[in-house]
Amino acid sequence: MAHDGQDLSLGSVILPDLLSLTGAAVAPVEEVFEIARTRVRDMVSVDGRVSGAAIEANQTAAHGLAWFATYLESLRQMQGWAERMQADGTFGEVEQLLHQIAFGEYLWQIYGGIQMNQGEMVRLQDLGLSQDDMRGLMSDAVMTLTQGANTQAARTRLVELMEERSAEITVGRCGLDDELEMIREQFRRYAVDKVLPHAHEWHLKDELIPMEVIEELAEMGVFGLTIPEEFGGFGLSKNSMCVVSEELSRAYIGVGSLGTRSEIAAELIIAGGTPEQKEKWLPGLASGEILPTAVFTEPNTGSDLGSLRTKAVKDENGDWIVNGNKTWITHAARTHVMTVLARTVPDTDNYKGLSMFLAEKTPGTDEQPWQDPGISGGEIEVLGYRGMKEYTVNFDDFKVKGENLLGGEEGKGFKQLMETFESARIQTAARAIGVAQSALDVGMQYAQDRKQFGKSLIAFPRVSGKLAMMAVEIMIARQLTYFSAREKDEGRRCDLEAGMAKLLGARVAWAAADNALQIHGGNGFALEYSVSRILCDARILNIFEGAAEIQAQVIARRLLG
Repeated sequence: MAHDGQDLSLGSVILPDLLSLTGAAVAPVEEVFEIARTRVRDMVSVDGRVSGAAIEANQTAAHGLAWFATYLESLRQMQGWAERMQADGTFGEVEQLLHQIAFGEYLWQIYGGIQMNQGEMVRLQDLGLSQDDMRGLMSDAVMTLTQGANTQAARTRLVELMEERSAEITVGRCGLDDELEMIREQFRRYAVDKVLPHAHEWHLKDELIPMEVIEELAEMGVFGLTIPEEFGGFGLSKNSMCVVSEELSRAYIGVGSLGTRSEIAAELIIAGGTPEQKEKWLPGLASGEILPTAVFTEPNTGSDLGSLRTKAVKDENGDWIVNGNKTWITHAARTHVMTVLARTVPDTDNYKGLSMFLAEKTPGTDEQPWQDPGISGGEIEVLGYRGMKEYTVNFDDFKVKGENLLGGEEGKGFKQLMETFESARIQTAARAIGVAQSALDVGMQYAQDRKQFGKSLIAFPRVSGKLAMMAVEIMIARQLTYFSAREKDEGRRCDLEAGMAKLLGARVAWAAADNALQIHGGNGFALEYSVSRILCDARILNIFEGAAEIQAQVIARRLLG
């Protein structure tokens, strides 16, 4: 194949006037999306108002609208990224191919069916659109891109370039500033040296991440990246945490998730804590001396936090006595503080009766996880995401100091938690990108090394095509995630954007892991190969921090409200 962007046997690889074409393709998608939004709003409205019951009855349409909006925003962000690269003179052949294939694939999916997961597709007719409504997608730009952008020749050329540039950290320039790229390089080196060689053994043995790693991460400033400098942190951007989460999760999602725990706990305190609580907790969280765990979910609630039953009652000394059961509590045993959501307002059964506590505990050991009176629990054995372990936690007259009611106010717990959802979902999207990147890493290496029928697997188009689409979707998810992080840093509401990034990132991670395992063939099913761990780790991303269905529901309600 020629290296000048042309393949004489298969036609043009990079389309001429690519940025003009992709830019012109966005507006028709926006127009059709507005038709879809109107159609779905009509479906779910009763007496002129959007009805929760009607949204539930029309979930396919409502959730499909959320996915449509996610794809539209993905195209916008890819176009913005490409234009910035072009302006900087860094829009090279790799970037052009990533951009072109992204538009070719996502435009076709919008027209023919968006893949919500591996078994569910939503089509525009599910959103109430007729063929006439879809004619806007037959513009010259859209038709040129759907017909000629995501070709086998383009995918093959992209993988050729990926092979040539295997030493590069990412496939294509990500569009971040030099400081953030330096941070990426620093944490990539650390992850390759100190995490990757041990990750699979930790997974297979179901071991906690060694404290030595946590101490090293603390020295590198992971736990205080986004905490304000006045409280001992670095005061860096959300994108700094995205980059760190990506590169650590690329080695092992358990390690990549350690910083997320501290950031979300810190955000709870920054947004809702008293001045005294900020002074007490934030410096320790920033330094890594205090490790937190989030204690929200209960056995029978899942995503329905409003129906929590764990209760806290104030005693005669002004302290709180907590009783109840929690489940799916990550890294619970050896942490120092629990952010506990409990019901303090009697005779309530909704969000308004919930309060948030900063419940102190003594870190446990493997042999004795629970050191304090009134707290017990057990480990939940899981497929993946093992490095911090999952636990049930039982409170039986567990005492929390009166001063540790977050913000000093009852009934604010759910509102305080909601204020952290944007950051939590941005971070989950970043972790998903890291897991997807790790799948691409091992899938590509295996495809290069494994010989079948006299040549490497990567020489077969169905194999190289999988690798190309992994690289493309990773870049799409990155740009959507970085956009939501920038919105957060600018102080703008970004629950919609963060939700979209999480929704897409989780699907991309699972698809990448599944395809990487497929490239491994039977060996991928063997526990000795790291791709088996990556698949298990990828699967949780569609569930925690809001299952994909809940996430789509939340996005849909925002779009229709």
